Amino acid sequence: MGVVTKTVGEALIDILEANGVEAVFGIPGVHTVELYRGLAASEIRHITPRHEQGAGFMADGYARVTGKPGVALVITGPGLTNTITAMAQAYQDSVPMLVISGVNARASLGHGRGKLHELPDQRAMMAPLALMTHTLLEPSDLPAVMERAFAILQSRRPGPVHIEIPTDVMVEKIAVGDLRPSKACGPRAAQAQVLELVEKCRKAQRPAVLCGGGSVAAADKIRLLAERIDAPLITTVNARGMFAGHPLSVPASPSLAAVRDLLAASDLVIALGTQMGQTDYDMYADGGFPELADLVRVDIDADQLARGPEAALPVLSSVDQLLDDLLPLLEGPGTEADGAARAKACREAVSTWLSPKMQAEIGVLETIRETLPGCIIVGDSTQAIYSGNLSFEAGRPHGWFNAATGFGALGYGPPAAIGASIGEPETPVICLVGDGGLQFSLAEIGSARDCGARVIFLVWNNDGYGEIRTYMLDCGIEPEGVTPSAPDFGKIADAYGLPSVRLDDVSELGAALKRFSDLPGPSLIEIHETGTRGATA
Repeated sequence: MGVVTKTVGEALIDILEANGVEAVFGIPGVHTVELYRGLAASEIRHITPRHEQGAGFMADGYARVTGKPGVALVITGPGLTNTITAMAQAYQDSVPMLVISGVNARASLGHGRGKLHELPDQRAMMAPLALMTHTLLEPSDLPAVMERAFAILQSRRPGPVHIEIPTDVMVEKIAVGDLRPSKACGPRAAQAQVLELVEKCRKAQRPAVLCGGGSVAAADKIRLLAERIDAPLITTVNARGMFAGHPLSVPASPSLAAVRDLLAASDLVIALGTQMGQTDYDMYADGGFPELADLVRVDIDADQLARGPEAALPVLSSVDQLLDDLLPLLEGPGTEADGAARAKACREAVSTWLSPKMQAEIGVLETIRETLPGCIIVGDSTQAIYSGNLSFEAGRPHGWFNAATGFGALGYGPPAAIGASIGEPETPVICLVGDGGLQFSLAEIGSARDCGARVIFLVWNNDGYGEIRTYMLDCGIEPEGVTPSAPDFGKIADAYGLPSVRLDDVSELGAALKRFSDLPGPSLIEIHETGTRGATA
């Protein structure tokens, strides 16, 4: 297009478009209005949440489904502080998120003169939660700053990036030339490490592969690796669905004794793109995760390799690039292959351990998966999600994620489900959320209606914070503060113009899902833990 002169706000939109941004999530205000000047004429869709925390969670859900950075556009001060919780969830779960905020005019920064939405040091406040945070003091720096932001989002362990633009900078005009997307340049393993891993794979008699959220994009290559070395494939929460139906798949938590026994009996464990943190590997905080005989950890983040279990071979590389180098050097398994039998035995042991209540809740999840093949299940912190995180095979990659890991923010599910629907508008999205969690972000039902998101809000109503109530009882504590009253969710749905149904029997779920999945917009189904027959044991 040659060199043209535009305001910083207009140029920002052009740069976002050049980097493949399809949607931004935000609430406009006086402190960001100039960033909207070029938005209406662009191809970027704007989604308006009811709260800036919802904007962040929508960006998170969009990013998890598409693999692209989710973009939130928020005002200075309260708009940005409202987004912090969503940024913390994205930081803990390694989700690429770009948060662009306003900040007051340059001459006012740091003076504490009581300007509207003023914070003492907004950028410093964001620094602990961001891979990068930058205040755009020089308008002409915009293209270079945004190029660095997108490069960081694509080239290392993902997470939130924050760019703040002073209100007086937004209106400044700059020269904008031809725009190209930023290039990713992640780390790649040294050849010596690849050859060492090849030798380990050839010698191993009982290998296993651990897959985390950082490995999902390489699912097909990991399947080939597992088949060639005859290794069971254990998937953490954010990796579920990568190998649905495969005989080597073990879709169960490494916090469970049967999975730990499988790993402890393995003579080689290859951990791909997983931080090996507590919410996946020590969910019950019992300290029982075993020491592994020969652990290979592959991660894009050098700091992560220095945390958690010590690896015999730490490999700094993206999973995708490592497998590109490794697979051509590996042959298929020998005649003594028993990986599928080991995986099956582990799955059966896990199933035997699950309580009848857990099995009933997982049965609900299986009904969703079988009724709506290829659907996406987005969860909040609620009973059925906890059970599914222990043992449930989603039907596809990026088909199961929730806030019951990592930072663990309640209210995540509804806006994240909307973001997922924006990312895959033709795919049914099921938001599984408790009555307590839904009330954290109840108004986002209206956001789903506004943007026509194909989200089925599946409310798991247990009359309060059921998980916490049970935990208090188990600890010998008289439950207190765990029975917040819930509204009539059917009437809430009516108020927003959504079709809804409360199930009398869980056997009605499949028909309700089919009926609502054909609608062009959102809907609501309520399951009551004791009022819906068959919902739980």
